[in-house]
Amino acid sequence: MARRYDSQTTTFSPEGRLYQVEYAMEAINLAGSTIGILADDAVILAGEKKTTSKLLDQGKQHEKLFKIDDNMFCAVAGITSDANVLINKLRVSAARHAYTYGESMPVEQLTTSICDVKQGYTQFGGLRPFGVSFLIAGYDESHGFQLYHTDPSGNFSGWKAYAIGINNNTAQ
Repeated sequence: MARRYDSQTTTFSPEGRLYQVEYAMEAINLAGSTIGILADDAVILAGEKKTTSKLLDQGKQHEKLFKIDDNMFCAVAGITSDANVLINKLRVSAARHAYTYGESMPVEQLTTSICDVKQGYTQFGGLRPFGVSFLIAGYDESHGFQLYHTDPSGNFSGWKAYAIGINNNTAQ
């Protein structure tokens, strides 16, 4: 029965589920663990690089932590190629804001902008949801240090501590 509803992102199952979004969430749960912790004077991000083969050169393995601008960093779990596309969008958006307004983009505004992109991929035919989840950490003048979690559906939430990837419930 589920087979009729899992080939398109725009078709809901009778239970009201979008299977493509659930498959993207499963891809995140297979990735190495990533945690973020918010303190009064800092945000800590840490990521586990999962080794898939003993022959893999650790020095050339993809990163889990990315610098967006001078005030924001992002930790990822999920499909690396999807993460690279979205990280570039984050960097361009932050740079555009800094060029236009002469100040760093607020963390929540950047998080909202990338979640709008992620959500758009769940509602148009011919596209699949991004199989990546982010922990976005940053600092802005009005709200101080912040930590946000995003998921493939385009939802985001602020946290004091959060974990994504394999065994994320244990880490929390």
